[in-house]
Amino acid sequence: MSSSTIVVLTALDVEYDAVREKLHDPRLHRHQQGTRFEVGRLEGGRCRIALGLVGKGNQSAAVLAERAIQEFSPTALLFVGVAGALHSHIALGDVVVATHVYAFHGGTSEDDGFKSRPRVWEVSHGADQIARHVDRERAWMRTGRAKHRQPKVHFGPIAAGEVVLNSTVSAHADWIRRHYNDALAIEMEGAGVAQAAHLNRSLPVVVIRGVSDRADGTKEATDREQWQPRAVANAAAFTAALAESLTTDEANHRQPETTGTTGSQQMGGTVRNIAKDNARVGVQAGHVHGGVHLTTDKAAQVDPSAALADLTTRLEQARDAGVIDEDTHRAARAELDDARDALHATPCTRRPKIRAR
Repeated sequence: MSSSTIVVLTALDVEYDAVREKLHDPRLHRHQQGTRFEVGRLEGGRCRIALGLVGKGNQSAAVLAERAIQEFSPTALLFVGVAGALHSHIALGDVVVATHVYAFHGGTSEDDGFKSRPRVWEVSHGADQIARHVDRERAWMRTGRAKHRQPKVHFGPIAAGEVVLNSTVSAHADWIRRHYNDALAIEMEGAGVAQAAHLNRSLPVVVIRGVSDRADGTKEATDREQWQPRAVANAAAFTAALAESLTTDEANHRQPETTGTTGSQQMGGTVRNIAKDNARVGVQAGHVHGGVHLTTDKAAQVDPSAALADLTTRLEQARDAGVIDEDTHRAARAELDDARDALHATPCTRRPKIRAR
């Protein structure tokens, strides 16, 4: 069972419900500012998911993505939802995985017209490779749906703005066609999520969209035909498979911690000379290829804020795993909150807190 967490965010209730259906025994997780997440594991899998609802728009998506990243310290951030297709070869119900996200509203207004000043975020190479492998395996597709066409996965750019595009002749449609004609789909949250992940040490982020309309004036008709739940069900299925693969990949890349008194250990062709206590070892090897690194066994000073964040994460994991009950969790979380408040308070404002027992 993996201890790593993947945050999955959605904008609409229908999107949230599609992901929640795939979680085993999801449990409520309350952020101190009022945001509610649900944490659970994928059915039959090892992946731990923290699921959140951010609402419409890039701004709210960015704020709550930042909040989720700080709360859970995830391995990756996935955004799941519906989108409008911008090209005729993309069918309703297909899945679009963003290779990069355009924030298409940026620009400057001048006498001779509006000039585009776009921003763009690319998916990390590792996450992109894993997503393509999941698609090639095809195991993510739901079975027993012979009467429906099997969805395809398309990899390419996505345009993210602050409007719902439902026309092929409007000013916005013309703008997208002239400046972002390689975009496969259009939506409203991907740029905000990508920015939040980029500012957190380039956390891997993947935007997965199920195509529920064609952005051509027929949205009301496709909504009546229930294409939103059908499209997002496909996106949620792909997301679950991707989350499992990301978790497995992260676990496989962890290096086991090596301990010992003195001596030489060889792993994958690399010799590690380890000395503890009063022992001293320089280099103990027959041949040296590459660099030589000398370190001490003194632990680096731990940042108190990082330590508190780690303790909070471990506490939530213990509660989710059933190791501690709700009363113990609540009391411990309150103590951690007090410690966090004391750490960030100025010396003149620090006052001891008396807690009733």
